[in-house]
Amino acid sequence: MLFQAQPGRPGPIFRPAALSVTYVDCLYCAATALLEKNGLGNGDQTSPCIMTGIEPLTQELIWMAIPAILLAGLIHGTFGIGFPMVATPLLALFTDVFTAVLICLIPTMSVNLTVIWQGGIKQLKNSRHYLPVVPFVLLGTVMGSFLLLWLDPRPFLLLLAIAILLYLNQHRMQGLDFHWVKNQPTLAYALFGFTAGLMAGTVNVMLPVLIVLFMELHIAAATMVVLFNLNFFTGKLTQSLIFLQQDLPGIGSFLLTTLWLVPVALVALHLGMQLRKWITAENYVSLLRGVLWSMAGILIVRFLYAYLVTA
Repeated sequence: MLFQAQPGRPGPIFRPAALSVTYVDCLYCAATALLEKNGLGNGDQTSPCIMTGIEPLTQELIWMAIPAILLAGLIHGTFGIGFPMVATPLLALFTDVFTAVLICLIPTMSVNLTVIWQGGIKQLKNSRHYLPVVPFVLLGTVMGSFLLLWLDPRPFLLLLAIAILLYLNQHRMQGLDFHWVKNQPTLAYALFGFTAGLMAGTVNVMLPVLIVLFMELHIAAATMVVLFNLNFFTGKLTQSLIFLQQDLPGIGSFLLTTLWLVPVALVALHLGMQLRKWITAENYVSLLRGVLWSMAGILIVRFLYAYLVTA
């Protein structure tokens, strides 16, 4: 049975679910609308959130989005990750989350491509040994996106949080060992890549799974940044194409309007890249572990919010 979607609404206060729970609901609403349009819906009721079209992106909203895009670009440039995680909740302060995700779409992909390009031929060559993970990420993303049609994705939030906490505390637990990742890379690519894509498709979270994989493979920080962005870009592009197939009127012109925000994102990204030069490889690994702890906490809060507040 399909789960009941809770449509996102604009509000002055950031909600923990803004990173993905409401985005999941919006994708579900679009899919439900398409099913009913083709005569495959329930037939006995109308979806409360059928989308009939996308409102044009106003100039006022563009100006309001610039500070969020600047901050997100600065953070992504500094750490090589984080643009959509920062920009989406900030934009959701003054618009609905569905609109926030659409605003971030093209700037996010432009940031990912720029980081990959800045990594240069050397880092691309260094990353080619780890590229077998990409097809598994894409497969998981497709599977996760279509699972939105049939499953409630909220339990995946808690499942991913538990997996992260187990990884971070493996030194306290006997028998829990991730050293097999380096000894069996093909199996690791398939398992972690598919899981990362599945999480991206269901709850819009890919980063923690990839951090675990790349840290266990002891990949150099510069190469890791390129791999993060390569997987982010391909996964985001795949899910976006699936979303665009929902045939929502006005979505094409809306996305074209967001091109105005691309230069803003790239300028902030460049400034952040200058700051990254001060971060050593050892500090970068420590920062990644800090990101994992933070993500685990955020995922638990979002899981509780999804069941307790939006019930």
